[in-house]
Amino acid sequence: MHNDQHIIDLTDTAVQVLRSGGTILYPTDTVWGLGCDACNPQAVKKVSGIKGRTADKHYIILVADLNMLSRYVEQIPHMAESLLEVADKPLTIIYPGGINLAPGVTAPDGSIAIRIPVHDFCHALIRKLKRPLLSTSANLSGIKTPSRYADIDRELLKKVDWTAPAFLEAGSTGQPSSIIRLGINNQIKIIRP
Repeated sequence: MHNDQHIIDLTDTAVQVLRSGGTILYPTDTVWGLGCDACNPQAVKKVSGIKGRTADKHYIILVADLNMLSRYVEQIPHMAESLLEVADKPLTIIYPGGINLAPGVTAPDGSIAIRIPVHDFCHALIRKLKRPLLSTSANLSGIKTPSRYADIDRELLKKVDWTAPAFLEAGSTGQPSSIIRLGINNQIKIIRP
């Protein structure tokens, strides 16, 4: 059995890596993520380099709560809170006007995709980091997204600074989140149901 202290130690280690500009592989409420501190430009460049992805792809960031969310979007459409309250599965919302993030995190149109993960380890990590966590699927560009730790490409494991132990994926759905785009005037567009 893994005790609470063990989880706290793992969280502390991951936060140290993130604060020093490192990259991590970690479980979220959906699939495994490759991430870094979303406010650190060098770290974001490192993630893009590891992924081998082009700059036109955008990232998701994970935040702890609505309070943290409000620091990274110009304006939260009223509809967002209601949607988050009724969502019965992980929901990523694309907001217009991402702010206070490293270059390359927001999409070319300035929008930003954000999720509040319901996953103990992931949530504890973000709260302790006190900054949003960049999240991109834990795969090299062009390779299938892994739903479980066992599916992560061994090459990728060698490229990151820290990988969470597999047991922490308990509570992950193994399925990508729903994605909804919200406009300032509460226009809704479903990107992925």
